Amino acid sequence: MPSISVRRLYQDNQTKLQLAWSAGTAGADNRISVDADKPVLALVGHLNFIHPNQVQVLGVAEVEYLNKMESGEVKASFDELFELTMALVVVANDLPVPYMLRDYCHTHSVPLLTSKAESPFLMDVLRIYLQRVLATSTVKHGVFLDVFEVGVLITGQSGLGKSELALELISRGHGLVADDAVELYRTGPETLEGRCPPMLRDFLEVRGLGVLNIRAIFGETAVRPKKPLKLIINLVMANDDYMQSLDRLSIQSETQTILNVAIRSVTLPVAVGRNLAVLVEAAVRNYILQMRGKDSTKEFLERHQAVLKEDAGNHEDSFD
Repeated sequence: MPSISVRRLYQDNQTKLQLAWSAGTAGADNRISVDADKPVLALVGHLNFIHPNQVQVLGVAEVEYLNKMESGEVKASFDELFELTMALVVVANDLPVPYMLRDYCHTHSVPLLTSKAESPFLMDVLRIYLQRVLATSTVKHGVFLDVFEVGVLITGQSGLGKSELALELISRGHGLVADDAVELYRTGPETLEGRCPPMLRDFLEVRGLGVLNIRAIFGETAVRPKKPLKLIINLVMANDDYMQSLDRLSIQSETQTILNVAIRSVTLPVAVGRNLAVLVEAAVRNYILQMRGKDSTKEFLERHQAVLKEDAGNHEDSFD
């Protein structure tokens, strides 16, 4: 289960959110984590005594509410609240920290931070930040490219020419995200984001040429730091029998599931004389059309059926 320490959250967001420690420094290593089947958005929210968030945020309304309560009521509420799992408390809007809250955070080693940012902005920033750093991830072997603004993962057995294909696509104006090891993060219920490990960034290994620095050779626009994964293209070695066995009019859309996210996939046979770069571009263009509701194969079959019906009607008329 992915997790992050309060210390790292503070360090990464200190400048942007103008954060400062107020109490509970002993809990700096408290972990913020999320279950794989729960949304990251649920981690951060305004002060909640019933279903406490791991990151409790106090804005103007929450501080006013606490200040209006009798000290006995506040103590009873805090007694119940601090018995539950809570990683961090943030007082936003540059508001004075209620003294009893400071005492409870200090006693229970719950970090208490203050921020000059307004609470809605602070929660948006923290949710986006946690969504990125706590995303469930996996590593896939292949080449990840940006083709026509679509994230495309090219996979296949070693020796099929994935890197050479990637090099040709890059030379045609498309972008490299990652070669060999592609880090995939589930950043949403139906969203995967592909990234490149820092050590491999900008590099593409091509047999016979060695390791190439794509940024240095093709320029800044030839590389991308990350891209949502939308299409998987599987390269397979093909012989004559395999090519003959393909269903040329299949309208079944293949999908591949990664981290419980279904991704559209296409299988491209690798054979002598096939221009794979053109085929990949065509596959991406076809995917874009399908996302817009236009299916070329289905349209052809419908037109074919219409012609058959028309011919059958003409044939019947000739007997009348």
